Amino acid sequence: MSLSPRARLGFLPLLALLIPPAMAGCGDDGYGRRHPVYGTVSHKGEPLERGRITFTPTAPEGRPASGEIRDGAYELTTVDPDDGALAGSYKVSVMAVAVDDSEVLANAGGGVGNQMDVIRANQAAVPLIPPKYQLADTSGLTAEVEEGSNELNFDLPAE
Repeated sequence: MSLSPRARLGFLPLLALLIPPAMAGCGDDGYGRRHPVYGTVSHKGEPLERGRITFTPTAPEGRPASGEIRDGAYELTTVDPDDGALAGSYKVSVMAVAVDDSEVLANAGGGVGNQMDVIRANQAAVPLIPPKYQLADTSGLTAEVEEGSNELNFDLPAE
Protein backbone atom coordinates (compact mmCIF):
# COMPACT_ATOMS: atom_id res chain seq x y z
CA MET A 1 0.00 0.00 0.00
CA SER A 2 1.48 3.33 -1.00
CA LEU A 3 0.62 6.65 0.55
CA SER A 4 -0.44 9.64 -1.43
CA PRO A 5 1.91 12.65 -1.45
CA ARG A 6 -0.56 14.49 0.76
CA ALA A 7 -0.65 11.62 3.31
CA ARG A 8 3.15 11.49 3.34
CA LEU A 9 3.27 15.21 4.17
CA GLY A 10 1.10 14.48 7.20
CA PHE A 11 4.06 12.61 8.74
CA LEU A 12 6.38 15.63 8.59
CA PRO A 13 4.89 17.50 11.55
CA LEU A 14 5.00 14.30 13.59
CA LEU A 15 8.61 13.73 12.58
CA ALA A 16 9.46 17.34 13.49
CA LEU A 17 8.07 16.76 16.98
CA LEU A 18 9.98 13.53 17.54
CA ILE A 19 13.45 14.47 16.29
CA PRO A 20 14.34 17.37 18.65
CA PRO A 21 13.65 15.40 21.87
CA ALA A 22 15.66 12.49 20.52
CA MET A 23 18.56 14.78 19.71
CA ALA A 24 18.33 16.54 23.08
CA GLY A 25 18.57 13.18 24.84
CA CYS A 26 21.91 12.50 23.19
CA GLY A 27 23.61 15.40 24.98
CA ASP A 28 26.53 15.15 22.55
CA ASP A 29 27.75 18.65 21.83
CA GLY A 30 31.08 17.39 20.50
CA TYR A 31 33.03 18.14 23.69
CA GLY A 32 32.43 14.86 25.49
CA ARG A 33 30.47 13.96 28.59
CA ARG A 34 31.29 16.21 31.52
CA HIS A 35 30.89 15.28 35.17
CA PRO A 36 30.16 17.70 38.02
CA VAL A 37 33.32 18.76 39.86
CA TYR A 38 33.13 20.96 42.94
CA GLY A 39 34.97 21.38 46.19
CA THR A 40 36.93 23.69 48.41
CA VAL A 41 40.34 25.34 48.30
CA SER A 42 42.02 26.40 51.52
CA HIS A 43 45.42 27.79 52.42
CA LYS A 44 46.93 27.14 55.83
CA GLY A 45 43.61 25.58 56.84
CA GLU A 46 41.56 28.70 56.00
CA PRO A 47 39.18 28.95 53.00
CA LEU A 48 40.75 30.88 50.12
CA GLU A 49 38.70 34.07 49.84
CA ARG A 50 38.95 34.35 46.06
CA GLY A 51 40.87 33.01 43.10
CA ARG A 52 40.70 30.68 40.13
CA ILE A 53 41.35 26.94 39.97
CA THR A 54 42.34 25.27 36.69
CA PHE A 55 42.42 21.57 35.85
CA THR A 56 44.88 20.87 33.01
CA PRO A 57 44.45 17.39 31.47
CA THR A 58 47.45 15.06 31.41
CA ALA A 59 46.12 13.31 28.27
CA PRO A 60 46.52 15.17 24.95
CA GLU A 61 42.88 14.56 23.99
CA GLY A 62 41.63 16.07 27.26
CA ARG A 63 40.11 19.51 27.74
CA PRO A 64 40.96 21.95 30.51
CA ALA A 65 38.33 23.04 33.01
CA SER A 66 38.38 25.91 35.48
CA GLY A 67 36.28 27.73 38.02
CA GLU A 68 36.14 30.81 40.20
CA ILE A 69 36.95 30.32 43.87
CA ARG A 70 34.61 32.27 46.13
CA ASP A 71 34.83 31.97 49.90
CA GLY A 72 36.80 28.74 49.45
CA ALA A 73 34.29 27.01 47.15
CA TYR A 74 34.46 26.30 43.41
CA GLU A 75 32.63 24.48 40.60
CA LEU A 76 34.36 23.59 37.34
CA THR A 77 33.39 24.69 33.84
CA THR A 78 34.62 23.15 30.59
CA VAL A 79 32.21 24.72 28.07
CA ASP A 80 28.99 25.82 29.76
CA PRO A 81 28.82 27.36 33.25
CA ASP A 82 29.34 24.73 35.97
CA ASP A 83 29.15 21.84 33.47
CA GLY A 84 32.05 20.00 35.13
CA ALA A 85 35.00 18.25 33.54
CA LEU A 86 35.74 15.24 31.37
CA ALA A 87 36.71 12.06 33.22
CA GLY A 88 40.48 11.68 33.48
CA SER A 89 43.68 12.76 35.19
CA TYR A 90 44.58 16.40 35.70
CA LYS A 91 47.31 18.66 37.01
CA VAL A 92 45.79 21.44 39.09
CA SER A 93 46.82 25.08 39.47
CA VAL A 94 45.43 27.86 41.65
CA MET A 95 45.73 31.61 41.06
CA ALA A 96 44.85 33.91 43.94
CA VAL A 97 45.89 37.55 44.20
CA ALA A 98 44.63 40.64 45.99
CA VAL A 99 44.29 43.61 43.66
CA ASP A 100 43.84 47.12 45.06
CA ASP A 101 41.50 48.69 42.51
CA SER A 102 40.70 51.79 44.57
CA GLU A 103 42.76 54.07 42.29
CA VAL A 104 41.06 52.61 39.20
CA LEU A 105 37.63 53.25 40.70
CA ALA A 106 38.53 56.72 41.95
CA ASN A 107 39.84 57.82 38.55
CA ALA A 108 36.93 56.22 36.71
CA GLY A 109 34.39 58.60 38.24
CA GLY A 110 31.58 56.11 37.79
CA GLY A 111 32.75 55.16 34.30
CA VAL A 112 35.37 52.86 32.86
CA GLY A 113 38.79 53.09 34.48
CA ASN A 114 41.94 54.28 32.75
CA GLN A 115 43.84 51.38 31.18
CA MET A 116 47.13 52.46 32.79
CA ASP A 117 45.47 52.49 36.24
CA VAL A 118 44.29 48.92 35.62
CA ILE A 119 47.78 47.83 34.52
CA ARG A 120 49.41 49.43 37.58
CA ALA A 121 46.87 47.81 39.92
CA ASN A 122 47.48 44.37 38.41
CA GLN A 123 51.26 44.79 38.57
CA ALA A 124 50.98 45.66 42.26
CA ALA A 125 48.74 42.65 43.00
CA VAL A 126 49.73 40.73 46.12
CA PRO A 127 49.77 36.91 45.90
CA LEU A 128 47.50 35.26 48.49
CA ILE A 129 49.27 31.89 48.14
CA PRO A 130 52.81 30.78 47.25
CA PRO A 131 53.58 31.38 43.54
CA LYS A 132 54.34 27.69 42.88
CA TYR A 133 50.59 26.96 42.87
CA GLN A 134 50.03 29.23 39.85
CA LEU A 135 51.43 26.71 37.36
CA ALA A 136 50.16 23.17 36.79
CA ASP A 137 53.73 21.89 36.38
CA THR A 138 54.98 23.32 39.69
CA SER A 139 51.93 23.13 41.96
CA GLY A 140 52.28 19.44 42.84
CA LEU A 141 48.47 19.26 42.85
CA THR A 142 46.70 16.51 40.91
CA ALA A 143 43.14 15.29 40.55
CA GLU A 144 41.28 12.34 39.09
CA VAL A 145 37.81 13.14 37.73
CA GLU A 146 35.59 10.07 37.64
CA GLU A 147 32.22 9.47 36.03
CA GLY A 148 29.48 10.87 38.24
CA SER A 149 29.73 13.65 40.79
CA ASN A 150 33.19 14.57 42.11
CA GLU A 151 34.00 16.48 45.30
CA LEU A 152 37.68 17.44 45.19
CA ASN A 153 39.10 19.51 48.03
CA PHE A 154 42.56 21.09 48.16
CA ASP A 155 44.42 22.40 51.21
CA LEU A 156 47.49 24.36 50.15
CA PRO A 157 50.11 24.10 52.89
CA ALA A 158 52.25 27.02 53.97
CA GLU A 159 55.67 27.09 52.36
